[in-house]
Amino acid sequence: MNNEPAQHLDRTFAALSDPTRRAMVERLAQGPATVSELAAPLPMSLAGAMLHLKVLEESGLVTSRKVGRVRTCRLDPQRLSLAEQWVAGRRALWERRLDRLGAFLDASKPDGEA
Repeated sequence: MNNEPAQHLDRTFAALSDPTRRAMVERLAQGPATVSELAAPLPMSLAGAMLHLKVLEESGLVTSRKVGRVRTCRLDPQRLSLAEQWVAGRRALWERRLDRLGAFLDASKPDGEA
């Protein structure tokens, strides 16, 4: 049994569990950014921001490329899409369950009761 998709999801959700990393992902959703641009609004050192970027890269959410002394980061929409699909699947399951519960409760009402 291939457990790789589950491991990818685990790393993705672990990476997104931190507000600093979520802020970086939100910024990268607007387009590529350098490490300095990502770190600038954060209340931490550049080294601290780079540790967060490392987690995002290891999760596959972010890729980076170094040209000279500048490292530019990009969001990998495919990895984010996998997490979105997993959440949507759970939501659909619960919506079906709640619809069935609603139908059951409606059918259980005595006649004439609103």
